[in-house]
Amino acid sequence: MNGSPILTQMPKVGRSLERRTARDVIADKLMVLVATNMLRPGDELPGERELANVLHVSRETVRGAIQALAARGIIEVSQGSRSRVANVDLSDVTVTIASPNAIDSYDLEAVHAARLHIELKVVGDAAENIDEDTLRKLETLLEAQRLGGDDAMRFLICDREFHVAIYRACGNPLLSDFVTDLYTYMMNYRRSAMSRPGAIGASYKDHSDIVEALARRDREAVVAAFRHHLMRIYETTKELLAEVGRAERSMGKGAKTR
Repeated sequence: MNGSPILTQMPKVGRSLERRTARDVIADKLMVLVATNMLRPGDELPGERELANVLHVSRETVRGAIQALAARGIIEVSQGSRSRVANVDLSDVTVTIASPNAIDSYDLEAVHAARLHIELKVVGDAAENIDEDTLRKLETLLEAQRLGGDDAMRFLICDREFHVAIYRACGNPLLSDFVTDLYTYMMNYRRSAMSRPGAIGASYKDHSDIVEALARRDREAVVAAFRHHLMRIYETTKELLAEVGRAERSMGKGAKTR
């Protein structure tokens, strides 16, 4: 029994029995942003006040989380300048159930089909179960997205909190964790997609429509708004993957002619 692979593949079991502080939770959230390439090596972190507002904790909690990650070599902290993401690779770190590498090993069509099949059920349930505190949090995140302007990194930090808050409102933590993992698919490409002109504005409009439908507890409208949002993600990711494929083929042809 000692070396059972089943036990080694279940990192959440032991942690679920621990008493975790708010600092630990925020440190994990920031680590996930690095693991999924929302935050890349060399990126400056938003300020403590901004992160505290988005993550709904105190500045002291954010500061403690950054210090904890600095001690692990994930964040670089220096006097007189913003904290930066260190040159680390966390792609094998488990996000909720699986690692980003595991999710990215599937093709786009499989992940898109899974999101349509499962995520729309989850957000439909969220429409019926969401509480006022979560709706207020979503409104705050919408405002943070608006204030972030055209900064793709800042938008995606808010975006993840926005999506996860809705998933958790469904009332089923396992389904919530599963669709959170699907959300992380090809996040490196999502950041590139959100850097394109008009992309943040279009996504913000989608989010506003989703919150309006959630506030009415209108399951059908929430599912329709989310379906539209998921189709946008699918189309932009597909376009980017095609561009990368063309670039790689072009480089390959260039190498052969030399």
